[in-house]
Amino acid sequence: MKPKIEDVAKLAGVSPTTVSRVLNNRGYISDKTRDKVQQAMNELNYFPNDVARTLFNKRSNLIGLILPTTANPFFGELTFHIENICASLGYKVLLCNSLNQVDKEEKYLEMLLRNQVDGIIVGTHNRGILDYHKQGLAVVAIDRYLSETIPVVSSDNYDGGKTATELLIHNQCQCIVLIDGIGELETPARLRRKAYMDLMEQHRQTPIIYEIAEVFEQNSYIPILNDLFTEHPEVDGVFATNDLFAAALWNEAKKRNKSIKVVGYDGTETLRTLLPELTTIKQPIKSLAEAAIDILIKEIEEELPDLPLETKLPIKLIKGTTA
Repeated sequence: MKPKIEDVAKLAGVSPTTVSRVLNNRGYISDKTRDKVQQAMNELNYFPNDVARTLFNKRSNLIGLILPTTANPFFGELTFHIENICASLGYKVLLCNSLNQVDKEEKYLEMLLRNQVDGIIVGTHNRGILDYHKQGLAVVAIDRYLSETIPVVSSDNYDGGKTATELLIHNQCQCIVLIDGIGELETPARLRRKAYMDLMEQHRQTPIIYEIAEVFEQNSYIPILNDLFTEHPEVDGVFATNDLFAAALWNEAKKRNKSIKVVGYDGTETLRTLLPELTTIKQPIKSLAEAAIDILIKEIEEELPDLPLETKLPIKLIKGTTA
């Protein structure tokens, strides 16, 4: 039989109420008593009932994390930092990969609500698709607009797009192409495209944009890149709005023995290891995780008045040999 709290109390020589106070960190407990209770728990291999503690504390110490896919290096690295920081604060993370599918996201949201999470960090979909705030939850978005009242944390996407485009112009590229996801989504990341458009206009160059619909399906990149090289053989510079696009473009250019300047965006450890020569705009991924969790904890603790609705963190240009 599983040991009960009464068994721990008997072995430790204290009351069940004292064991409960130790488990829930309530009231004054001497170090000696706390050590006796912990030793009894270890001897009996006793683990607290998290469901019961949730009801008692009115907190689950669970954070929901909904992302498109952790197979993407950016979201994988972001997840690592979020989980690590949450663990240091005493929170567990329930991870949901939605693949940007609304029905999956809805089911995950229902699951997180059933598990009584204290808050949710969201990195998928956009304003108006799902009404997170109607659930009365603490919610923070990363690089997504969910509603007028949900805080958003992102890198300075406009500055990143501007820095990338300026570098290609500085390198005297005459035909600069942007490779991006579908342009209908309203996200902070769309500012990368706006910066490209603004810079091209300022320098009297014609903007050329190729969109990849299936961002997380790398096999879908190749036909688009083939079209790019066929329709614009004069291309000599490419700004790709993520490093996976940039890596695919760079590999296709090498197959064609084509000299081209390429700048990516994200700067994850994975891509920098696999393709160290890639010039890219590095997002402060750990800082994004820290900022999102800091805001979420303040929402959970109802420290609401001074919370910013939009937080932009600085980017950094990582110079490689591709541009």
